[in-house]
Amino acid sequence: MPLELAIALSHLMRRRRQTAISVLGVMLGVGFFIGIASMMQGFQNYFVEKVIDVQPHIVMKDEFRVPARQPVFRDHPDAAIELNGLKPRDEVRGIRGSRAVLAHARHMQGVHVAPTFAGQALLRYGSKDVSVTVNGIEPASERRVTNLEKDLTQGALDDLYTTSNGIILGIGVADKLGAAMGDTLTVVSPQNVILKMKVTGIFSSGITTMDNFETYVLLKKAQILHNRPNVINRIRFRLDDIERAGAIARGLESRFGYRTESWEEASRNVLGIFVIQNGIMYSTVSAILIVACFGIFNVISTVIYEKSRDIAILKSMGFAEGDIMRVFVIEGVIAGMIGSVLGWALGYGIVEFLASIRFNIEGFVRSEGFILYRTAWHYVIGAAVATASATFAAWLPARRAARLNPVDIVRGL
Repeated sequence: MPLELAIALSHLMRRRRQTAISVLGVMLGVGFFIGIASMMQGFQNYFVEKVIDVQPHIVMKDEFRVPARQPVFRDHPDAAIELNGLKPRDEVRGIRGSRAVLAHARHMQGVHVAPTFAGQALLRYGSKDVSVTVNGIEPASERRVTNLEKDLTQGALDDLYTTSNGIILGIGVADKLGAAMGDTLTVVSPQNVILKMKVTGIFSSGITTMDNFETYVLLKKAQILHNRPNVINRIRFRLDDIERAGAIARGLESRFGYRTESWEEASRNVLGIFVIQNGIMYSTVSAILIVACFGIFNVISTVIYEKSRDIAILKSMGFAEGDIMRVFVIEGVIAGMIGSVLGWALGYGIVEFLASIRFNIEGFVRSEGFILYRTAWHYVIGAAVATASATFAAWLPARRAARLNPVDIVRGL
């Protein structure tokens, strides 16, 4: 065994209680990092996968990001003009030139597109009324831009073709209405058009807002229901490479003028919450590791104070400053490594304990327990940060020990 390592071990063994407390702090930091990171990253990955898997990657809407300027402001940009009593123009909503947009998108490599008409409606079944979004779709196009067909728990997407006035409900909508397959609902639109529609399918996407508020009918039925024949107000896109979503969305909006959102922009609020969650997680784990490092710093500082004469003797025997520093840095590395190994065991136990807990949650997504992400990287990162922190905490007092003058120590200065 190298002499520096033997001396370091003897120092740690002489102060077992303080060493154990420091190692315990490192263990807690690593263990809770693994547990919390597994839980948070699991939920975040699950949500992003669901958003990417279930919803279109890009949606073009019949609205503009910046309202059109009044002609008088456009014609006289430098004039001081005030307009009063303006009334909004009652325009027919919808994407003008939608055929040109669809034709352009269908020629783009790796892009799939589907037209949609989406509007609000009231579903009535017995004495229950539920407000929903009715999406008019073409099943042949829809299966290329969403996974609605895979999410159907009952029925089939093509049943919309074969059933007169068929409607597909989210599982949350069906539960609130108490409706089942084959039941006939009354659908009332804001334009006071009333249709009797038969439930031909029920889907469960795992995303609460979709399951509780979305329904699907044929595109023509949605246009009739909202008295907007041959109008579409949404064009949805799915990409083979989701990394291109932002660039393609900006290109489409620049070319056609209509607001076009990528999946990142549409989910920006939720993704922002994830950034805050990660900040809280890293702050909590950092606080635990800082406390543990203070313990290591205290242990080694105390050892240096108590072993000043031993340090003087070692230097008199020919130990260089680097040798003395190496002894005390090794003590920090040992504390960090032992704490990391114990932290791995604690982290593994926390993850398995969380996985065993079963309960129903319904927030952004629906789940029956914690959604965990298991990866060796959490263990590697936790151990690397903990060991580096412990080494740094030991390096600070080790520098002072290396600079001690043996003559001053012997003289008692």
